[in-house]
Amino acid sequence: MNRRFLLLAITEAGKNLKKMDGGPFGACIVKGGKVIAVARNTVLKNDATCHAEVNAIRIASRKLKTFDLSGCVIYSTTEPCPMCFSAIHWARINKIIYGTTTKDAKKIGFNELEITGSRLKSLGKSEVKLVPGFMRKECLELFEKFNELPDKKLY
Repeated sequence: MNRRFLLLAITEAGKNLKKMDGGPFGACIVKGGKVIAVARNTVLKNDATCHAEVNAIRIASRKLKTFDLSGCVIYSTTEPCPMCFSAIHWARINKIIYGTTTKDAKKIGFNELEITGSRLKSLGKSEVKLVPGFMRKECLELFEKFNELPDKKLY
């Protein structure tokens, strides 16, 4: 685990505190210690599938010219939702390292499904490794700052 990679995701997510393209969510995909993609949530650009993880997968797949992201690790500010977990699984990303949980996101008003990554992993017999709670405090700060915005949009 490398703090630098999650800090890239946090910084990217922080852009949505200024330009409201989506919620305070960011992701960074790394392979062999090299950053492949960094993205943030852009759901409010009128595409419900544009979560940070999906956006990062799209960038990484274009850059590597393959859907198969085996050997990659994704750092996410928040536990991936079921859609993102599935995309990570199908992209064959080996590991998810994240800070906050879907329960944390739900607490501030996001429309989260209450299905955790570990539950999805178990149900789907996925081999994706989960590392929760990494830099949790820093990721929670994104939620706190977002929650203070007068014009925030929850979805």
